[in-house]
Amino acid sequence: MTFTIEPTALDWFRSEMSVQQGEFVRFFVRIGGCSTVQTGFSLGVAKEAPKEIGISTTIDEITFYMEKEDVWYLNEQNLRVSYNSSRDEIEFS
Repeated sequence: MTFTIEPTALDWFRSEMSVQQGEFVRFFVRIGGCSTVQTGFSLGVAKEAPKEIGISTTIDEITFYMEKEDVWYLNEQNLRVSYNSSRDEIEFS
């Protein structure tokens, strides 16, 4: 499994969530919503320190991660976070 944050998505996190070097961005499982990853679930995003990292990537000293308890959501697949400029939001695939 790989966890990829595209450069334009990184810019979005800096702008919209004021994420800075040394901080953490958590992706967590939510019930409901639309997802291209798992039916009936979606991902939420929060700026918070980890408890037990299951998968992560660090870009420019910002750590993006999912807790160990939420990694099942990926179903052994890779996660790519990109930015959709026409919708002005991040997307998961």
